[in-house]
Amino acid sequence: MNKFEYIIEEIDGDYAHLRRTDTEALETGADQEHKLVARALLPPEIAEGTRLLYEWMQYSILES
Repeated sequence: MNKFEYIIEEIDGDYAHLRRTDTEALETGADQEHKLVARALLPPEIAEGTRLLYEWMQYSILES
């Protein structure tokens, strides 16, 4: 299963705008696209600028 890294660019009500930041995204240009995700699918303690890991159909916070 693939792993993807994201950063939360913006929180807009019940949704968050995510941008991919992993190496593969930077190489292919996928880092320019935003993904809209329901906040109910994300950890409750998120904020703008939070780094996330998507793995096994779950989002978790990446520690800096």
